[in-house]
Amino acid sequence: MRVVIVDDDPFVCTSLQTILGAQADVEVAGVGHDGAAAVALYAQHGPDVLLMDIQMPGMGGLEAGQSILAADPSARIVYLTTFADDEYIAAALRMGAKGYLIKQEVATIAPALRLVMAGQSVLGSEVLERMDSLVRGPASVGDSPALAELSEREREIVALVAEGLDNRDIAAQLYMSEGTVRNHISAILAKLDLKNRTQLAVLYLRGH
Repeated sequence: MRVVIVDDDPFVCTSLQTILGAQADVEVAGVGHDGAAAVALYAQHGPDVLLMDIQMPGMGGLEAGQSILAADPSARIVYLTTFADDEYIAAALRMGAKGYLIKQEVATIAPALRLVMAGQSVLGSEVLERMDSLVRGPASVGDSPALAELSEREREIVALVAEGLDNRDIAAQLYMSEGTVRNHISAILAKLDLKNRTQLAVLYLRGH
């Protein structure tokens, strides 16, 4: 597989080049240090997998990923970052990223990329723990009503929240007022015993 590596830390890039370059089935096609470089390198090399950090100066990884996926929806983007941040995880999953790995779990990177090539999505162990926390919220999953118990209108709203739409966009799409959308979302969060939209989006995406 041909891989492009993008990270603002040159040491990380060098380390990843060494680790992945030692794999018989991996070729590092290019290296960059910010989101703009990621977009350019992807267009230039058309790699099988883009392994990219999220927090970088200038254009960040999420913005770069959105740009790349808009041009090529089949792009395989795997995020490699230091922290399993809830907002980043939800944004990456909504976007269509194929993986979210933690830099400290170096030994898992090459096997994870092979799984991505096989059509699977991959999450680091710390990310999986955060996913459980995101979905579980203050109560266990078993204590929360299933999404199936929501009304058809509520499920439509949840799906749009998972796509990253704000209240105004949801209201426009469903021909409702922003206040009505806000009230629906508050009711949905209460029904599912969730704290925020991020938890709601993750719960929806896990079921789809």
